[in-house]
Amino acid sequence: MSHLIIAPIVLPAVAAAFLVLVLRHDLASQRIVSAGATLALLAVAGWLYLSAADGAPTSYQLGDWRAPFGIVLVLDRLAATMVLLTALLAVAVLIYAMAGWDDRGRHFHPLFQFQLMGLNGAFLTGDVFNLFVFFEIMLIASYGLILHSGGARRLRSGFHYVAINLVGSTLFLFAVGLIYAVTGTLNMADLAARVTQIAPGDEAILRVGALLLLLVFALKAALVPLQWWLPSAYAAAPGPVAALFMLMTKVGAYSIVRVYTVVFGADAGPVADIAAPWVVPAALATLALGAVGVLASPTLLGLVCFSIVWSMGSLLLALGLFDASGLSAGLYYLLHSTLSGAALFLLADLVIAQRGRLADRLVAAPRLAHADLLAGLFFVAAIAMTGMPPLSGFLGKLLILDASWHGPLAVTSWVILLGTSLLVIVGFARAGSALFWKIAERPPQPVDPAPSIALPVAVIAGLLGATALLSVFAGPITRELAATAQQTLDINAYVRAVNPAAVALSRSAPQ
Repeated sequence: MSHLIIAPIVLPAVAAAFLVLVLRHDLASQRIVSAGATLALLAVAGWLYLSAADGAPTSYQLGDWRAPFGIVLVLDRLAATMVLLTALLAVAVLIYAMAGWDDRGRHFHPLFQFQLMGLNGAFLTGDVFNLFVFFEIMLIASYGLILHSGGARRLRSGFHYVAINLVGSTLFLFAVGLIYAVTGTLNMADLAARVTQIAPGDEAILRVGALLLLLVFALKAALVPLQWWLPSAYAAAPGPVAALFMLMTKVGAYSIVRVYTVVFGADAGPVADIAAPWVVPAALATLALGAVGVLASPTLLGLVCFSIVWSMGSLLLALGLFDASGLSAGLYYLLHSTLSGAALFLLADLVIAQRGRLADRLVAAPRLAHADLLAGLFFVAAIAMTGMPPLSGFLGKLLILDASWHGPLAVTSWVILLGTSLLVIVGFARAGSALFWKIAERPPQPVDPAPSIALPVAVIAGLLGATALLSVFAGPITRELAATAQQTLDINAYVRAVNPAAVALSRSAPQ
């Protein structure tokens, strides 16, 4: 099993290289290879998840170079959950894209595989510098994907997206440089021990490095005031790409959890819990801004994008508690928001394709082909995203409310989460009425006949069905996620998995 830990990185990397070097002019063969590699990734991710659920974290030392000197990958429940979610969403997005969308530009499948490589590497790495490396792989692939099929709007938004992420990458390098300068290591397990022994004169440098890292991760997670890039970038991205990008913001959230529990957690000496005072207030501001954006958006894609911002506020409100109940609630909501957000982006792509020049503007238009089917899917997706019963968004919000009751700003958290939920419900109701209820008497321009949408609809229905399964099996799923949260907070177990010879830390597993 140990060698399989590296498979989620190696498999898409080899597939991407093969697609570029051998099959770059043969789309049919690219589809076969890409589908085979993605299905194999799903099988490996499922096996790793089952393996991680049975024991302590497991490390993989590349080249048999022992930590902290070599590159290390770490598999635990949290990493396995994220890799499995990535594989599941990748299969859905790939099926949707192969229905005809992937032939609108070049190199979609190689870029898709490189994107999976970066995502999986970020979830599995046990080293802060290699987290930066996988961030860059992921971002370079996303630059190409966001521009797939071209267009002035995508080029303009892509330029802004590249610029802001280059700034984030620069800050990331500054952060790791400062941390390495005072600790001499970037291995997370090694850092967990060394930050407690930092010299008094180096505390300020370490604190600056830790806060710069938090700034970078908040940028990736689209936390206020660093959320402004997401609506324009995701709205300009092609539908399947935006659906896959649902995992990009989750990498930011995952990095906050991983780094600020293992390295800068409760027992990190002078930098203990350095992120805690910042995450929850930023999450509350993100909730408020996202909800206002949903209510005020004049376009469908704008509404979906701001709902993603709002959902990230909900997610970080739970994860920012940095305790077992908050992590468990946040992980459940993470699964829900990823699936429902991806379904909304794919559904928006179908709707826009039928509206001609009106595109995604929330104004009256001629009746759409398959209008009843699309309206039904939008209704279910809106229920899921806004957190209304009986789907998983409602249960996720209940878990977050329960977890936040004993945390900081408890009353404020309840008021803002419930109040913004009402605004988001109103915003989606307004959008649904404009898209499917108000019908223009005369078409403003000719609209091409709608192609077959059977396969895309099946993918969207599958994603929404997965949110329903999260509700039906909420009991066992939340128990699994509670165990994941407990293991994530057990820093001793993580350190022992990476370096068995390490001196035991004076930290105990959570009760």
